[in-house]
Amino acid sequence: MRAVLIANPQATSTTAATRDVLAHALSDVVKLEVAPTRYRGHAAEIARAAVAEGVDLVIAHGGDGTVNEVVNGMLTDATPGQPPSGGRAPLLGVVPGGSANVFARALGLPKDPVEATHRLLLAIAADTSRLVGLGRANDRWFTFNAGVGWDADVVAEVDRLRGRGREVTPALYARTALSCYFRVSRRAPQITVRVDDEPPVTGLHTAFVANTDPWTYLGSRPMRMNPGTTFDTGLGVFSLRDMNAYAVLRYIAQMLRGSAKPHGRNALRRADVGRIHVACQEPLRLQVDGDNLGERSVIEFVSVPDALRVAV
Repeated sequence: MRAVLIANPQATSTTAATRDVLAHALSDVVKLEVAPTRYRGHAAEIARAAVAEGVDLVIAHGGDGTVNEVVNGMLTDATPGQPPSGGRAPLLGVVPGGSANVFARALGLPKDPVEATHRLLLAIAADTSRLVGLGRANDRWFTFNAGVGWDADVVAEVDRLRGRGREVTPALYARTALSCYFRVSRRAPQITVRVDDEPPVTGLHTAFVANTDPWTYLGSRPMRMNPGTTFDTGLGVFSLRDMNAYAVLRYIAQMLRGSAKPHGRNALRRADVGRIHVACQEPLRLQVDGDNLGERSVIEFVSVPDALRVAV
């Protein structure tokens, strides 16, 4: 089996020593090439080349951003409604190396990279894998979540602070979310959402789109925005009509409660849907899997079942 290990040396919990240990362990069972990333988008380029060269297994070692790039590189030529079939795309392996690792944890993989590598080796030996559904936001694939508005503003601001040398922690995300909330709450609602063939809903402040549950984590605490959403269902969407502080805090408490489904008259929530059309009166930021994609006026979210095979 030919494999390529795409490792992001800048990921939060990735070190050269850990990468070497992982590579040594994997080299015992596969013909391995190690490919460290050097710049934004490089992981996608490496994954795209691996597909063209007929590599059997592409392993993403880094945070959720690295996984997202690898998936987009692997599925460059795939389109919604025509997911890869047969041997067209290699198998994906995931070894967490970031801070949140939402996709890996949703798959039930260990957060520790050494333990995750051991799990991957067992999957290779037993030839076990599973198909997962993915989401698509315009021309970008996402594995676990996407969002327009508030959460995308948070992602953009955290990226800015990271570029200035700030350490990315749950506390930083929480403080940034609070400061972005005050800006969003003062802004007139800009968003219209149409779910499948339902009538459009106007006057919304934000749109959170989920491909699985949890939506994300605050440290070890899962945020469960749409518990009915899994890799085997369609997408989930959660939007707010009002940014009233009391209501927002109540929804956040519901999301942190465990299996509770956030609900209330102020919210639009749907689960297991195939298509979500989001239109913004003015361009708003879009994020996918915690990656800032800049501003968009129209975003078409599409659920693509069985889009990718993952070693588990």
